[in-house]
Amino acid sequence: MALSSGRVGQQVASPLCTVIDDGMRLICLGYAVGVALPRRARTFTPQEYLSLERNAEYKSEYVNGEIFAMAGASPAHNRICMNLWVLLGLQLRGGACEVFGSDLRVAVDSTVMYTYPDAVIVCGESVFSDADNLLNARVLFEVLSPSTAAYDRGDKFDLYRKISSLTDYVLIAQDQPVVEHWWLDAGGGWVSRKYAGLNDQVQLDSIGCTIKLAEVYERLVWDTL
Repeated sequence: MALSSGRVGQQVASPLCTVIDDGMRLICLGYAVGVALPRRARTFTPQEYLSLERNAEYKSEYVNGEIFAMAGASPAHNRICMNLWVLLGLQLRGGACEVFGSDLRVAVDSTVMYTYPDAVIVCGESVFSDADNLLNARVLFEVLSPSTAAYDRGDKFDLYRKISSLTDYVLIAQDQPVVEHWWLDAGGGWVSRKYAGLNDQVQLDSIGCTIKLAEVYERLVWDTL
């Protein structure tokens, strides 16, 4: 996902970008990939972000006081997400856990980060702040793109680990059948394993689900990604 923000008086070239004036600076909230505008030092409180976000046409993330626009997803990204939601939903039906899609906003400490993972598993009663910010994710999924892979594996995962209920983090590649699974072991440390090939599968013991890579990547044609 491309991330961008702007300032008052800054012209935004892309017609796909919706700009709003918050009284201090302009924020690009559209699906304009690659728009990178200068930022002012001024930061936003979580309350200011949420007020803007709930009235915005497009989604943005909040990280340590800054607001970043989320770029549109590729067809491959959308296929993977849909496959994931379906296979998880079928396995979790009737149990204590449920899957949410990418429109659910997840809060980290309610002050550090607000973001939209590609899929979220919650077990037991969902806990929200301000009615629409999930606090108790059990499993988080991110579909990787070239522009966000390093961030999803690094800084974003560092922030996700602040969620006390989190036990698993799953990263799914778009350009090849590769899934990286991180989980919290009995000693409280994070360990990982990489799965590759359509015949492989990921076992999520914390929620009793099996993710078959052939099902995650159904309908994907690798040479057209």
